[in-house]
Amino acid sequence: MQGSILKAGARQLLFKNAPTLFIISLLYVILAAVISWLAVRLLGSFGILDTLTRFASGELLDPSTLFANIRPLGAILAVLLLLLHPILDVGFVSYCLKINRNREADYKDIFNGFTIFIKIISIFIISTIFIFLWSLLLFVPGIVASYSYRQAYYILLDDPEKSAIQCIAESKLIMHGHKVDLFVLDFSFLGWFFLDSAFVLLTPLPFVFSIISVWLSPYLGLTRAAFYENRIAGIAA
Repeated sequence: MQGSILKAGARQLLFKNAPTLFIISLLYVILAAVISWLAVRLLGSFGILDTLTRFASGELLDPSTLFANIRPLGAILAVLLLLLHPILDVGFVSYCLKINRNREADYKDIFNGFTIFIKIISIFIISTIFIFLWSLLLFVPGIVASYSYRQAYYILLDDPEKSAIQCIAESKLIMHGHKVDLFVLDFSFLGWFFLDSAFVLLTPLPFVFSIISVWLSPYLGLTRAAFYENRIAGIAA
């Protein structure tokens, strides 16, 4: 499977579905940014630039300094708020999957995750625990494990009746022998990730989102959806 082919197909879909696709992507990016911003505010932690400055000066190397500004109740609320991230992400995955399949899709699709939020959170927690346990052995096994579970959300969207464990198990089956393929595909977006991160870091505002994400999110989402389609087609064959 050639990543360049998948990416070329994704770009065709991007332009074919413009400008609606980018408007919906903008909505998704803003919602994700708001969730992250609120979580940071609830934690009582520092802004990005302030954190980097304090870390560079050595101030945050002292754990007592690092955690002194964090409010316990705020931390609990922030964790609960951050659990909205995988739910929103799966909604955007649902939207990209529909676009990739040439099905009718609209902004409501990015909220599809809320209809199956318990299973989404279950997959998120279970896979995170597994990845953490594998990471205790070495860093690389943790990365390998994370790629094994990458198709679990797609499987859930195709069959919401399946349990979280079923989705994770089937993802491992789908990804067997193809984890490197997806890693290489992800790596090909590295330049975009750096550009996106640099935009956020260099913007001196209390609440920002990267306009680059409005392009990158659907580009990446459609490419990964195409990867999933190729894998399930390969299993069926």
